[in-house]
Amino acid sequence: MVMRKKVFICSPFRGDMEGNARKVAVYSRMVCEQGYLPIAPHMLFPQFLNEGIEAERQLGISMGMELLLDCEEVWVFGETTEGMQAEIAFATEQGKKIRFMEGGGTDEDGDGAYQRDGE
Repeated sequence: MVMRKKVFICSPFRGDMEGNARKVAVYSRMVCEQGYLPIAPHMLFPQFLNEGIEAERQLGISMGMELLLDCEEVWVFGETTEGMQAEIAFATEQGKKIRFMEGGGTDEDGDGAYQRDGE
């Protein structure tokens, strides 16, 4: 079995949940196509947790943070929301590499985050 670098997908969900779910699917596909393992809890947890119930939303965020611990990097897409800010702060505390992605394809440094190392 090949061990792939795990990339936590940090992107908006609340608000336009349907549109944001489509976007996170695109982000996850992009990460996957580069040979990384995308971790996007906001694609999974809303399947059984209700975003409209604050206690369930917080449970989802908490479980997402546990998954973030196993990731090597965090890629941030879109306008930063309150939930995303909490994920970014936690990732920073844990010493995770964070990339702020722009235009759905490159990070703010313009180093082609969607290219594998060495390519």
